[in-house]
Amino acid sequence: MRQRKIKNIDEKLLEHKAYITENPKDMKGHWHEAFGNDKPIYLELGCGKGKFIREHACKNPDRNYIGIEGALSVVLRALEKADEAELNNITFVTEFVQDLRDFFADGELAGIYLNFSDPWPKERHAKRRLTYYKRLIHYCQVIEEGGSIEFKTDNEGLFGFTLEQIDELGLEILEMSRDLHNEDENSDIKARNITTEYEEKFSGIGKNINYVKIKANQNVFEGLKLK
Repeated sequence: MRQRKIKNIDEKLLEHKAYITENPKDMKGHWHEAFGNDKPIYLELGCGKGKFIREHACKNPDRNYIGIEGALSVVLRALEKADEAELNNITFVTEFVQDLRDFFADGELAGIYLNFSDPWPKERHAKRRLTYYKRLIHYCQVIEEGGSIEFKTDNEGLFGFTLEQIDELGLEILEMSRDLHNEDENSDIKARNITTEYEEKFSGIGKNINYVKIKANQNVFEGLKLK
C-alpha cells in the first residue's frame, strides 16, 4: 500500500527524537547500555505504525523493545504513540535494514517478531522474503540461546514457504496455528496474542491468521555456506 507523504516529515520526526536511535550500527554490542539496564531486548522488524510493539512495551516493563521501520511516514505514527504513552523501554530505528548482524552482536537479542511481512510472491524474489532461510540464520545469530522468532501472516503462500525454510534448517517449532483468531478460547496462544493494525483489518474481513514461533539456534548456520 502506497503511504501518503507527510509534509515536513524530518521536522516532525525530530519532535520525537528521544525515541529514535541515531547511528544504530554504532550500537552493535551496546544496546543494553543504551537502555541503561540488562533487561532482555526484543525486536520487531517492520513495526509499521507501532501498535504491536507499543502494547508489548506497555505490558512488559521488565523487557526492552526495538522497532525497526524505514518508511518515515509510517514510523512517525509509532513514535507519536510511544511518546504519548511515555514509555522508557522502547526505541526505534528509522531506516531499512538488510542484515541484522550489522546492528546487533551475536546473542544480543532475546527474540524477534516478524508481522505481516511483504510476501514478495514472485519466485525470483524469494531471497527478499524476511523468512528466507539465510535471513533466519542471521536472526538466530543475533538471538541468545533459548530465544525465539515469532511470525504472523495472512498470506498462505508465504506461510507455507516459511514452514519449508524452518524445516530445511531443522529449527524447532514451539507453537503454531493456522487460524489464530479461531483457536479455542482456552488457547494459550490466542490469550497472549497482541494484534497489529493489519491483523485487525484482515481478521475483520474473515481472513485466517497464520502464526508460528520457533526456537532460535545459534548453531544452525554451522556447515552452511552463506553469501
